Amino acid sequence: MNLEETLYRIHHEKLYYCDNEELMKEQGKYLDMVFEYNHLPPSKGEEKKALLKKMFGKIGESSYIETPFYANWGGKNVYMGDHVYANFNLVLVDDAVIEIGDHVMIGPNVVLCTGTHPVSPRLRAKEAQYNKRVKVGSGVWIGANTMVMPGVTIGENSIIGAGSVVTKDIPANVIAFGNPCKVYREITEEDEKYYDKDKLIDIE
Repeated sequence: MNLEETLYRIHHEKLYYCDNEELMKEQGKYLDMVFEYNHLPPSKGEEKKALLKKMFGKIGESSYIETPFYANWGGKNVYMGDHVYANFNLVLVDDAVIEIGDHVMIGPNVVLCTGTHPVSPRLRAKEAQYNKRVKVGSGVWIGANTMVMPGVTIGENSIIGAGSVVTKDIPANVIAFGNPCKVYREITEEDEKYYDKDKLIDIE
């Protein structure tokens, strides 16, 4: 299987073998940039910003990723909106496209995963893989130590509680958590009045 056919299969949820030498060589260029980003000191903010723009499919205004972070393709298949903040140890398994909207907050040790494998032991022994897109809507907050699995969409403004394993789509404007992640309640007008139980919001 040549590189062109492999790349087509990668982005169309088809099986392919990930030990393709041409593929690994191409991927290596982006892994080198991840290494470079992770080793820039905090004082090199402008250099970090420029490198993210070079690495990512898209990275919006005022978006920032703490180091270290890891990505199979260095963010090449990640399309990130404006004002996104990702805390330490973000893992982007970006073999397929990952879409992240605007004003998204991502806690420490979060994994957004597009890559998966067939059940067949015979195919897994040959390093067979396929990929499914992940989408995170605008205004989402993903808590620490959460795993978002292949093919999942998280709707706008929703909160995913810490330690969740998100295996299915989550609708907009809800709080969800758990393993597997399930909806706990909707976000309502009351949440614009109180920020913690009986504590009134007293800032604009």
